[in-house]
Amino acid sequence: MRAAVLRAHGAPPEFGSHPTPSLPLSGSGSGSGSVSGSGSVSADRAQEPAGRVLVRVTAAPINPLDLLCASGTSYFGAPALPYVPGAQGVGVVEESAGGLPAGRRVWFSCPAGMAPGDGAMAEYCVVDSASVLPLPVGVDDDLVAALGLSAIAAWMALSWRGELSAGQRVLVLGASGTVGQVGVQAARLLGASRVIAACRDPHGRSRALELGADAVADLTGSDVASVGARLAEAADGPVDLVLDPVWGVPAEAALGLLRPGGRLVNLGSSAGPMAQLGSAPLRGGVLSVLGYTNNALSPAQRADALGEILEHAAAGRLTTDRETVPLAQAAEAWSRCGTAPHKRSVLVP
Repeated sequence: MRAAVLRAHGAPPEFGSHPTPSLPLSGSGSGSGSVSGSGSVSADRAQEPAGRVLVRVTAAPINPLDLLCASGTSYFGAPALPYVPGAQGVGVVEESAGGLPAGRRVWFSCPAGMAPGDGAMAEYCVVDSASVLPLPVGVDDDLVAALGLSAIAAWMALSWRGELSAGQRVLVLGASGTVGQVGVQAARLLGASRVIAACRDPHGRSRALELGADAVADLTGSDVASVGARLAEAADGPVDLVLDPVWGVPAEAALGLLRPGGRLVNLGSSAGPMAQLGSAPLRGGVLSVLGYTNNALSPAQRADALGEILEHAAAGRLTTDRETVPLAQAAEAWSRCGTAPHKRSVLVP
């Protein structure tokens, strides 16, 4: 099959030939039955027994997580080479040992780069059935792929980890990326009374206003006081919850805006791996600094979250900027990941 294959840590994947995966002979078999185009993600998922699924990939996004794993420097350890990156994708079931019918359109995740095995940036991928979620109609493959894990992270960091309540005020850091774009929209959908979006990219700030932010702030600079002043001006008062995929100086500055009992949920460190947090403000404000990872979610939580996200996406209430790229151009798209204007690249085999 054709695939994007990583042959050196820290380098872009190379387009070329790679062995086509297949299901184990024992217990495998082609799925059967008609393809349903409706029904909730979580309800369909709950009916599936354990097994393995061969998926013909139709869309695979390039995420910062893929680059981190491929670097060989992540806390998962350096992955064995060569391998096909891609921690998630969209496709059609070709064969299933877990009860899914052939021809069913699905979203899937896999541990490529975090555990041995190949990922989604190829024509075919084999994954555990517990990581496969049947999709409803109404949302295009490229949008599902672009949202995927990033949207789940933003949604659950706000609703589950951050315990966002209706009427609370939310600050979204790193608002130009996919997590940030979804975070701005998700905060509003979850009932936030005011949403402030902050990022270094001018286009990202403009886009955040289009996506529903009430105000925006520039995160440029390394001086905590200056960044904090810009955040305070945009916030126009204390905030209850900070969605933080960047850490570093922006996180330090954002902590100063939290009202007593406020929470900061961190799910990334693109602005820096370290942040200085003063003990007195944390204790005096009874503030909470919370870590988040999708790996902490149960399959049911992930399915329910994606179901809600895609319901909003199908109704036009939630989207993210993206571009579709032929699989043969994976290396070029790989180099654009994480750079302005932060369109999520979705590879199309």
